[in-house]
Amino acid sequence: MKQRIYFVLLFFTLSLSYSQNRAQVLNDSALDIYKGDHQKAISILEEGLVIAQKDNDKKEIGRLKNSLGVVYRDLGTFDKAKTLSLEALNYTNDSIISASAYNNIGVVNRNLGLYDEAIEYLIKALSIYEVKNMRRESATTHNNIGIVYSFNNIYDKAIEYHLKAKADFEKLDDKKGISEVYNNIAIIYANEGNLTKALEYFQYSLKIEQILNDKKGIAESANNVGAVYYYMSEIDSALVYFEKSATLEKEIGNFAGLGASYNNIAQVLLEYNRVPQAKKYIDSAYTTAKKYKVATDIEMALENYSTYYSANSQPEKALIYYKDFTAFKDSIHNQNTKNKIAELEIEYQTEKKEKEILAQRADLAEKELDLNRKNTQVIGLIILAVLLFILSYLFYSQQKLKNKQLQRESELKEALVKIETQNKLQEQRLEISRDLHDNIGAQLTFIISSLDNLKYGFQLPEKLSNKLDSIGRFTTSTIHELRDTIWAMNKNEITIDDLQARISNFIEKADRASEKITFSFHTENVNDTIKFTSVEGMNIYRIIQEAIHNAVKYANPTEITVKIQEVNNAVVIQVIDNGKGFDIETVEFGNGLNNMKKRAHELEAEIEINSNPKHGTSIIVKKAINK
Repeated sequence: MKQRIYFVLLFFTLSLSYSQNRAQVLNDSALDIYKGDHQKAISILEEGLVIAQKDNDKKEIGRLKNSLGVVYRDLGTFDKAKTLSLEALNYTNDSIISASAYNNIGVVNRNLGLYDEAIEYLIKALSIYEVKNMRRESATTHNNIGIVYSFNNIYDKAIEYHLKAKADFEKLDDKKGISEVYNNIAIIYANEGNLTKALEYFQYSLKIEQILNDKKGIAESANNVGAVYYYMSEIDSALVYFEKSATLEKEIGNFAGLGASYNNIAQVLLEYNRVPQAKKYIDSAYTTAKKYKVATDIEMALENYSTYYSANSQPEKALIYYKDFTAFKDSIHNQNTKNKIAELEIEYQTEKKEKEILAQRADLAEKELDLNRKNTQVIGLIILAVLLFILSYLFYSQQKLKNKQLQRESELKEALVKIETQNKLQEQRLEISRDLHDNIGAQLTFIISSLDNLKYGFQLPEKLSNKLDSIGRFTTSTIHELRDTIWAMNKNEITIDDLQARISNFIEKADRASEKITFSFHTENVNDTIKFTSVEGMNIYRIIQEAIHNAVKYANPTEITVKIQEVNNAVVIQVIDNGKGFDIETVEFGNGLNNMKKRAHELEAEIEINSNPKHGTSIIVKKAINK
């Protein structure tokens, strides 16, 4: 049976940005560097705190104490972090500094297993950020609330808050925020058993953290990737990522995170019968977790001790640690239960008082209006009916609002899936186009070069030399067609401007190559917002190419005109030449004309071919557009 491996939840830290005096400058510079050098950041913040205390600037004292709390929380020193942010609230009435302190205390409470208090403080922070319209900070707090719900297995609420955070982070192009949302959504996928999806999201998060060079983020994401590999039974891969996570956590001094990595390594070793190696990791995990009061890691270490002694045939010690594990686990849940009971008690007492007040008022009203009892009863019935109507209407409105919200969430999830699919398809197209360009394109170029070397390096018979010239021209033509194909593949959609530029480029080349033919190209009344898929755009371009090629090759014209215009919600493309033409009724269509018809059919467009001997030829394609 697979044991429990803990995923690491990522938290986005809120920072304040002021720079009006020396203390503020030191505060801001420390928050800019603390992710890379915690100890230097602490030193700078303590220097700023001395200056603020000397100036008796309570607002800056509060700001600096909270910033110290943020750094210590990032190091996993949760008790000290909480104390500093609570002290900050006593020094300042600044709402934004207070919101940052509330957020920090909420995250610390989550790590200490105080989930009700965590939600309480995070909601306080969120209320301030929403009033101040601070989108980045609101997104961060939404994400942190989602983490608390996720940790308590309330996944529907967790998803709701993570998706809110994701939408805001993407609008802000906040890479760190996006990474952490993806990580936390991946944890939900993992807990629901969708390991493939979880691994994909964790690896995406890890990639962003590596780009940002955030060692703490890299360590946490690496731990999570290792956990998924463990559940997939890819043990060697799991150990590699767990050890990488532990090394980074130790390097940056995040000993709270270090406990989780050691616990995970120990569990893998225990399950796969590497029992002697597991003990040192359990000891390290337990010592670190006890020192920094990380509830989940203490609980996990106690359970690992029980498993270890059981595997070593020491049932007495195994039982002792299992009892400790159970007692510790129950203590956390008992705290939650006490909080819930206290809330219910307050609700009960409030309801009881309200009933007593209503009863007293009813008695007084009955004594005062005894003679008008019947009228009172009628009025009471009317009031009751009104109340019932109001309550019914409120219930209906609430239900309607809830249904709309559920529908929006469903649409959002579907949109996310669609976007992910489109991104994957685009990545595949780009990869194929790169392969075509780098491999086939290079090979064709090599063929041309080789043919040139043969022609100029040897005295070849004229017939063979002409044949090589023909092969070279065919190869060059193939390269041009390959480039056109790559151009279309690299685009999700092709605008009318893209198409116009491509056609103009082709016609300029044709004009230079054909001295006896005058080419012209123009557009009329075409809306520049019209867009085609890459396949549609390529087919239109190929039809124009084929029409010009046929005219040059067979019609012996002096003028060729290409025209694109918009007529009655349709794009009309015309290729007209003044060449010798042909009899539509008697001519046998070759590959060129058949190819144009086939491409028009794929476009779901109409194609019309008009020609008369000595009066030229016109090719007309009509493609309906949706506005």
